[in-house]
Amino acid sequence: MGDGKPDPRILGYLSSAGEDAEIIRYDILGSQAHVLMLLRAGLISRMSAHRILGALSEIMRRRRSLFARNGSTYGGKDAGGTAEDIHEMVESLVVERAGAAHGGRMHAARSRNDQVALDIRMKVRDDINAMCGHILDAAESMILLASNHRRTVMPLYTHMQQAQAGLFSHWLLAHADALLRDYERLSGAYGRVNKSPLGAGPVGGTSLPIDRAYTAELLGFDGILENSLDATGTRDFAAEYAAAVSIMMSNLSRLAEDVVVWSTSEFSFVELEDDISSPSSAMPQKKNPDVLEITRARAAEAAGYTSAMLGIVGGLASGYGRDLQRTKPLLWMVSDAGVSALLAVQSVLGGMRVNKARMRRVAEASDLVALDVAERLVLEHDVPFRTAHGTAALLVQHARAIGRPIRKMTAGDIRSALRKGGAANVKPSSYSAASDPKILNTITSSLGPVSSLRDRVSRGSSGYAEQRRMISARKRTVTRFRSVLEERKTRIDGALTSLKKQIKSV
Repeated sequence: MGDGKPDPRILGYLSSAGEDAEIIRYDILGSQAHVLMLLRAGLISRMSAHRILGALSEIMRRRRSLFARNGSTYGGKDAGGTAEDIHEMVESLVVERAGAAHGGRMHAARSRNDQVALDIRMKVRDDINAMCGHILDAAESMILLASNHRRTVMPLYTHMQQAQAGLFSHWLLAHADALLRDYERLSGAYGRVNKSPLGAGPVGGTSLPIDRAYTAELLGFDGILENSLDATGTRDFAAEYAAAVSIMMSNLSRLAEDVVVWSTSEFSFVELEDDISSPSSAMPQKKNPDVLEITRARAAEAAGYTSAMLGIVGGLASGYGRDLQRTKPLLWMVSDAGVSALLAVQSVLGGMRVNKARMRRVAEASDLVALDVAERLVLEHDVPFRTAHGTAALLVQHARAIGRPIRKMTAGDIRSALRKGGAANVKPSSYSAASDPKILNTITSSLGPVSSLRDRVSRGSSGYAEQRRMISARKRTVTRFRSVLEERKTRIDGALTSLKKQIKSV
């Protein structure tokens, strides 16, 4: 503009006001810990510390009004709308309240580069803990629901084709297990997030005698991110968090797709409550699974945010680049998508009506016991599996031709199936049991979804006995994970409580 004043359009373009609203509290907490460290190191006087900490405490109390978002600048009459970011804003307000002689000392031995890295890590660690809590709530709901459906027979699918008899509890536990792995991924990321970068300076550290371990302890970190270049320039921790949430969202999207399909009139396995579905604007008979459809879409969005973040950080040289500023809104959107989806899915499952009779009828009318026929031949008659598989395939083909499931075929039906197979040169060999209509009829007539599930003994299977064991095991896992989560949260809360006490002592 030629008058030496900042162009408001450029200021708005550079401003991180919108996304910084999420980290105001963390920036103030970091400044409080930094000031206590400067006092302890003898780099500022007790009077300066007293004045600065008093100003920071006031700003903390009034932060919502002082930092209300207003377009691309900061609102609030004290702010003036001219600060470039939250760090500059906090410092200018401290100087305004404490005076330049005192407030101007706050920023010694740090940079906005290590400040923003600190704020993001504090925000992400809290988001991880919140997300983990919601994950455990959702998984526990699935496990409790599974307890009520340990005998609800249904078909299980591969390639969207009926494959084996299963239990609705097994489906629920499969998705609970996926969520528990999501918890583990986020918990693993937490250990890499919870390292303090404060005191790393712009990129190469400081000549002032600071104590980085002390500020890390005050803020509840497990230690410091040692290398100053790495501490300020890396965002791999943020990308790891976003990727873990994106994986969780993809798991929830798969669950959503199952329920969307099963709620159709063609399946009618489940029915959604009215308050979590939407009516058609034109067709009164329809009940649309909008919550689940939005969950699928938000999973795609989360993947897009993660991809954008990787694109930003992967194109930078070592050291801080302003590009990193744009990772913040991506992170906040990932967090919002994850929490929203977990709450939505939990509501859907909690209000979903399961049509047990319909599921069972479909399972009993199909040929889900075909594999069981082959396995009975293997187990009871020592027939090679591939031979037994061929015999079962012949029975399935004939059963479909005559419009009856395998379990309702007569000995004559089975004889016809074997004869047709022989005419087509696919009769399964010389093993007598595999070609004996009486033996095969004895096997097929004794099989059904219930017997199949009773006989299923492999660990982790959909058998009745395994459902009891797995439900109990998952309940213990949730309890253990909750204990770990509470320990993490208690450690942070304890550190911040100690921080407040130390501030008051000054």
